[in-house]
Amino acid sequence: MTSKTIANGILRAVFILTAIVLVGYFLFKIQSVLAYLAIAAVIALLGRPIVLFLRRKLKFPNLLAVILTMLLMLGVFIGILALFVPLITEQSKNLSLLDIDDLKANINTLYLQIVDYFGITTTNVSEIIEDSEIEKNVLEGMDLNFIPDFINSLVGVLSNFSVGLFSVLFISFFFLKDSKLFQNGILTFVPDNKEGNMVKSIDKINNLLSRYFGGILLQLFILFVIYTITLLIVGVENAIVIAFLCALFNIIPYVGPIIGGVLMITLTMTSNLGMDFSSVILPKALYVFIGLTVGQLVDNFFSQPFIFSNSVKSHPLEIFLIIIIAGLLFGVVGMVIAVPGYTAIKVVLKEFLSENSFVKKLTKNL
Repeated sequence: MTSKTIANGILRAVFILTAIVLVGYFLFKIQSVLAYLAIAAVIALLGRPIVLFLRRKLKFPNLLAVILTMLLMLGVFIGILALFVPLITEQSKNLSLLDIDDLKANINTLYLQIVDYFGITTTNVSEIIEDSEIEKNVLEGMDLNFIPDFINSLVGVLSNFSVGLFSVLFISFFFLKDSKLFQNGILTFVPDNKEGNMVKSIDKINNLLSRYFGGILLQLFILFVIYTITLLIVGVENAIVIAFLCALFNIIPYVGPIIGGVLMITLTMTSNLGMDFSSVILPKALYVFIGLTVGQLVDNFFSQPFIFSNSVKSHPLEIFLIIIIAGLLFGVVGMVIAVPGYTAIKVVLKEFLSENSFVKKLTKNL
């Protein structure tokens, strides 16, 4: 091996590393655009069955079918948003006028009611947690002044929402209008002799993920109905909004249901402050907990097996491991995109490496 060969190898490695860094930096700078594309792709996948139904069953022209589908999906979005706007407006107003000392007193009252119900004293609790100083930090020194500031920051973030919404709708429209647009963009980077395999992969991925996201919507709807019925029976204010929000947390696998459950129980308890703890607050919290349990049992033994087995053609244990690994590597975002990403990878592997024994076993159900 000559010095010239070594030098050329080093230069090539440096060039490749530099190119990777530049591409990574470029993708980082346009991450908002990538997010718009990803959301638009999901919307297109969800709207695709509606467009096909309007075109094939009702004989609508393609453009009209796409417009009606977009209007339908936009109407659903506006309807969901309309549920939250009054609540957010009212809560924002309340938080802007929030009496921090009064809020501390309410939380302290709830704490004392819980302590009294279980037959212990604040002294016992203080002795147990004095090393961590939890009581001092939470009950005495808790600074809740961040809440109005947080609301102001949230308003600043939402000011950019209209731009993002317009971008997503604009991209989604063309993805639905020209179903090959996204495919042609990918084929630009694929060698000519592999285009056939990639086209088959994209079609398969579209079909699988359309069923998957449709299954997710069914899952959220079932949980929403169960949670709404539970909260209405218990008599919690804004039951529909709270049920929808808690059901929506189930998009995050495994962690989401816990967050949603804690949120629902907390809102139930705090909405009844001032009432008797043992006869009102605790029973209502227990009823909500039972409703949460029923919802999760239905979800775990019906919704999830249906989604994973019939849509993405993967075993629930296989999906569990993929979600955990993605969560460890990329956090919550990784958990959300783990199943669609894993499904796409499996389809591509089967199409391009179908003769590999490992790939055969991994993709035998596809």
